[in-house]
Amino acid sequence: MSSFRVLSPDIQYTDGGIPEREVAANHLDLDLFRWEEEVPAEEFSEYFGLLVWHIATIDANYMDQLKSCRIIVRCGVGFDNVDLKAAAERGIAVCNTPDYGTSEVADHTIGMILSLERQFVSYHNLVNSDPFKNFSHLKVPPGRRLRGRSIGLLGMGRIGTATALRAKAFGMRVVIYDPYLPRGQEIAVGVERVESLEELCSQVSILSIHTPLTDETQGIINEKLLRLLPKDSILINTARGPILDLDGVYNVLKDGYLRAAAIDVFPTEPPDPMPKLLQALQNNETWLQQRLLVTPHTAWYSVDSALDLRRKSVETVLLYLKDDKLRNCVNAHFLRPGQSFR
Repeated sequence: MSSFRVLSPDIQYTDGGIPEREVAANHLDLDLFRWEEEVPAEEFSEYFGLLVWHIATIDANYMDQLKSCRIIVRCGVGFDNVDLKAAAERGIAVCNTPDYGTSEVADHTIGMILSLERQFVSYHNLVNSDPFKNFSHLKVPPGRRLRGRSIGLLGMGRIGTATALRAKAFGMRVVIYDPYLPRGQEIAVGVERVESLEELCSQVSILSIHTPLTDETQGIINEKLLRLLPKDSILINTARGPILDLDGVYNVLKDGYLRAAAIDVFPTEPPDPMPKLLQALQNNETWLQQRLLVTPHTAWYSVDSALDLRRKSVETVLLYLKDDKLRNCVNAHFLRPGQSFR
């Protein structure tokens, strides 16, 4: 039985790839490296597939070493660390793994909203510091009711849709902006649609980002747009860090225009250089207290979603190398007329 050699240059686990090897069985020979480990240069030409997480940058120079490579699979949804056009020019298919973590990110989004609006973290910290003296509802900013509130979703793909359904269950009015969403999809889900981002911001008191990172969306949520939100609104980002202008968030929080924000993703991870917003949080500056909630890119994560991600990424490689079946391809539009993948 033939076996295809496959490389992962930046694995994110330490168990030796147990679920990956279960899926690969006898069909794939997996070489799994952590980012700090060096892949032998002489081995590159022998790999038929690549499993890439979010650390390695797969550009044209990297691909030129992959003489036999037929497929690159991004172990995740975003693929901005892979040069799609360069891959297509070399006949290499690039696929992502979108069908994991949808519930987790939507749950995380709603959890962040609840944490900000019901003040869970603030109350916990107060009671934890002194259970007797701080056993009061008057020592933190007042909580807000979700029922009847308007939430705006930038993007309504899988995660945006899952978030919309959860928000509706809380009795919220859901407004979405997504220029690429087929007409009528908003009717099927039972949400309202607007035709511009400016219109979205002007109508809602909670703005949640659910769009992929592209040239079009990079930095799209800036200070000017945030000031179109009604004063005292809140902002949530569980999508991609570069979509959001953190300096703009800093400004609208510091002058009191934006009431609060919850952020799971950052332009560089770990954040380096440190954005001034995180510097203010680290310094425990008074003006920011109880108004910023931060998690370390964990919205997607659960035991279940991590297993789904790892297994499905290998399945995508296996389907193509073994059965010539391509799924979740994201660079076919870069193929020249008459060109096909290897």
